Amino acid sequence: WGDLCRAFLKEAKWYYAGYTPTLQEYLDNAWLSISGQVILGHAFFLVTNQLTEEAVRCCMEYPDLIRYSSTILRLADDLGTSSDEIARGDTPKSIQCYMHETGATEQEAREHVRYLIHETWKKLNAEILKPYPFSKKFMGIPMDLARTAQCFYEAGDAYGIQDQETHGRLASLFVKPIPLQDI
Repeated sequence: WGDLCRAFLKEAKWYYAGYTPTLQEYLDNAWLSISGQVILGHAFFLVTNQLTEEAVRCCMEYPDLIRYSSTILRLADDLGTSSDEIARGDTPKSIQCYMHETGATEQEAREHVRYLIHETWKKLNAEILKPYPFSKKFMGIPMDLARTAQCFYEAGDAYGIQDQETHGRLASLFVKPIPLQDI
């Protein structure tokens, strides 16, 4: 939680100073500010039956498995940011950072973010094969977090501009019952 708060503070300082970070500077902070490490940390303690000191230490040191999953979550969230929200410039997103740094158009920046997601998936897929001191049950959760992020944000974030597709997904997930007669 401390790292998450520090990441929020850094973004607040950037905003109030009118500073647009480089894309790398943004990504070094943004994978923390999306709270993926907090989600995965809670999941680790929730699904792990026998905690080992080695596994706890590894989890708290944010191995690449956690970092890459959180990076995909952040980039997918940024990609779901509407053009209106980007124009408002509330807080920098990877799209604005790339545009500011390279002079690219918004469309070019979005393509670059898609490329970064693709490349980060390659790294995450390689990480999942490495020996970690985590339970098998936990090892799938970072992958699932990244998958869920891409699925959820592919139609926008439902915040900047309200769209029916995302609302429909949320309603089917939390409100509409599963029709058991179809099973």
